[in-house]
Amino acid sequence: MTYVVDFADGEPKRKDLLGGKGAGLVEMTRLGLPVPPGFIVTTEACTAYYRDGKKLPAGLMDEVRAAVGRVGAKLGASLGDPARPLLVSVRSGARVSMPGMMDTILNLGLNDKTVEGLAAGNARFAWDCYRRFVAMFGDVVMGMKPKSETDADPFDQLIERKRHERHVEKDVDLSADDLKDLVRSFKGLLPAFPDDPWEQLERAVAAVFESWDNPRARTYRAMYGYPAEWGTAVTVQAMVFGNMGDDCATGVAFTRDPATGDRIFYGEFLPNAQGEDVVAGIRTPQPLAELERLLPAAYRDLVGVRDKLEAHFRDMQDIEFTVQRGKLWMLQTRTGKRTGHAMVKIAVELVHEGAIDTREAILRQDASKIDELLHPMVDPEAHRDVVAHGLPASPGAAVGKIVFTARDAQVLAEKGESPLLVRVETSPEDIHGMKVAAGILTARGGMTSHAAVVARGMGKCCIVGASSIQVDARGGTLRAGGRLFRAGDVLTLDGTKGEVMAGAVPLVPARPGAELTELLGWVDAARRLHVRTNADTKIDARTARAFGAEGIGLCRTEHMFFDPERILAVRQMILAADEAGRRAALAKILPMQRGDFMEIFRVMDGLPVTVRLLDPPLHEFLPKTEAELAEVAGALGVSVETVRALNAHHVEQNPMLGHRGCRLAVTYPEIYETQVTAIAEAAVAVAREGVAVIPEIMIPIVGLVGEIAIMRELVRRKFDAVLAAAAFEVPYTVGTMIELPRACVVAGDIAAEADFFSFGTNDLTQTTFGFSRDDIGHFLPAYLDRRILPLDPFVTVDRDGVGALVALAVERGRAAKPGLKIGVCGEHGGDPASVTFFHEVGCDYVSCSPFRVPIARVAAAQAALRAGNPR
Repeated sequence: MTYVVDFADGEPKRKDLLGGKGAGLVEMTRLGLPVPPGFIVTTEACTAYYRDGKKLPAGLMDEVRAAVGRVGAKLGASLGDPARPLLVSVRSGARVSMPGMMDTILNLGLNDKTVEGLAAGNARFAWDCYRRFVAMFGDVVMGMKPKSETDADPFDQLIERKRHERHVEKDVDLSADDLKDLVRSFKGLLPAFPDDPWEQLERAVAAVFESWDNPRARTYRAMYGYPAEWGTAVTVQAMVFGNMGDDCATGVAFTRDPATGDRIFYGEFLPNAQGEDVVAGIRTPQPLAELERLLPAAYRDLVGVRDKLEAHFRDMQDIEFTVQRGKLWMLQTRTGKRTGHAMVKIAVELVHEGAIDTREAILRQDASKIDELLHPMVDPEAHRDVVAHGLPASPGAAVGKIVFTARDAQVLAEKGESPLLVRVETSPEDIHGMKVAAGILTARGGMTSHAAVVARGMGKCCIVGASSIQVDARGGTLRAGGRLFRAGDVLTLDGTKGEVMAGAVPLVPARPGAELTELLGWVDAARRLHVRTNADTKIDARTARAFGAEGIGLCRTEHMFFDPERILAVRQMILAADEAGRRAALAKILPMQRGDFMEIFRVMDGLPVTVRLLDPPLHEFLPKTEAELAEVAGALGVSVETVRALNAHHVEQNPMLGHRGCRLAVTYPEIYETQVTAIAEAAVAVAREGVAVIPEIMIPIVGLVGEIAIMRELVRRKFDAVLAAAAFEVPYTVGTMIELPRACVVAGDIAAEADFFSFGTNDLTQTTFGFSRDDIGHFLPAYLDRRILPLDPFVTVDRDGVGALVALAVERGRAAKPGLKIGVCGEHGGDPASVTFFHEVGCDYVSCSPFRVPIARVAAAQAALRAGNPR
């Protein structure tokens, strides 16, 4: 197998083989741009390196030696030649951009002899390159790093000491002799530093392969779902030097502004510097416009390259360049990373410019980044004092005062202030506090935990699973980042990055813009899959409809119960001694639920509303504090001890698999009867107003055909009774939530009793894996790190297991009932990769949190376009 490809011989579209950096260099070489010669060690070599126990593949270095010889022949230089030394850079290059995650080595090939050859005519430049090389090689290859995050870099310490000795502020003010002294000092830290350039090169290639699996690269891959199996390529390229004097420079530029998408040449450069100086922040770069004044000829050439690259790639490019003795050299071009706002604007403007069509514009979107256009964000220019990290459960940003209880959140909000609700984990009973909170932070939980799901539905910033924080709600303290925070202290949450910051950090408002509206118009014309929302209030419904939701796919009735004015009646119902007592309490609940449904039906005029009947275990509603126990005892006319005993009666060992969902209605049918009556009465009342009402009643936790048969009869009996009494007709349907593996297997039998299926993929994932979504955070990081799981299955649907069950249920359900309407209402409905899967298996719609509706719309269109079956 051949592992080495010269720039002049590569296939430019093979990013999988050449890496993004290598593919860009091949492309620029073919375009005739000024690219220093070089070659690529392919990703296949990296894969072999890890497969063979971290050993370079046999024969690789023979190929590398031959390729280095070809590069040297073009330049009249040789690696290790004291008179005409060839120096090379060794850089990582994954198939996708992973900025700063892997390692680079510059000026490789220097030793005590070759530095003298390089020094002919410019000693300072040569020793500057040598000290840079020794420091980079020592760091990347030999592991000479700071002992902790708070310790200074050992090489930087020596440079700082030398600057202090010479009374200068900048490295560029050090003389050749100063730099020579630094090389000796650096080598004193590295007693085994190799002088043989070929050994340097072999070890550098291995080190770049190693950097593919360093902690920061693993974290970055996990964030974006990049497989570890991809590996990285290595580009080896002849050095050009931006640090030879005042007619030299190095810089990074974007062909458009990556933050705003504006069509301006955007970038920074440093005179008399090497490329790492720009990104490392060692010196303050200058705006690109200054290059025109300092080196006008090189700037004109750079503008020409910019125009040529954007015209060729038909997208914004991120480019790296060096100017050596006034001549421009190109070191990189790749598709530039950009904000969500810039992503949309650039794609739409490229369509207007005739560079791409609407299909390409849709396919270029990172659907998840659409979120950034809908939520306020932390000002990217602001200082961040980060004290903790967690999972970015709901994007956007929030600034507020710490509170530790839902009640305190309400009190603070009533004063006109912004509370941040900090909990070990939230429960449904916290809903009123979550409702008024500016943001939510929990120490436990995953991306589909209660806090995460509810916060996304509300469009609130939320960080969950911040396991490093210590929450003492009783003592009113939070420990994070080695500091103690108390109730009332101010924090800032960045729900997009999962960062918790001390103090108030400035925010910038969401700016969706006309471009997003135009893009979503193209999206809706292409997609086949419909997009609904998960909404429990008129505010949620109105928000989702504004974002383009085509109905409600999940209205969770239990979320309506936790209002302080309602919870007492719910508790009376649960703890009643007999059916008469339960019905008396339910009579108080009925008008409350009826009013809720009327509000939602009005907002969703003409669109379907799927109402899930009561699902959670009853213990979630029970009184917990002494004050709550006393309140319920007074309402029931019994002692506190009696209420405590009744509470104990409802305790279950495994409530998520216990007395919940349709099982409640089998034993206490009056609960569902009351809810159905409320839905039907609301539908009739609103329909009489002229609103088009389309109610769909969903039965949860069905695993047996007998369950759905009994529940269907109950629903029809109560709904039809309301219609008959009102002498009014409202069409309605009865379906089931598919969230148990058995339901998937017997889907054909269940379909005979159901008008629709809706997959509850959160619980289906729990019951298929046997994982608790609220406790998985304890072991998920290890599973991801050891590659037992490729992705969090509660974020992206597990195609092989959960997905196979979904596909089986679709097939058997429609075999029994052709045309059966099938949707998805779990949180996977807002995940782009999962939306693609649901399109593939033939679902009719997905349902997701209101703020994820635009994301799902884009993902659905992309799925249709890639499959070749847009509507």
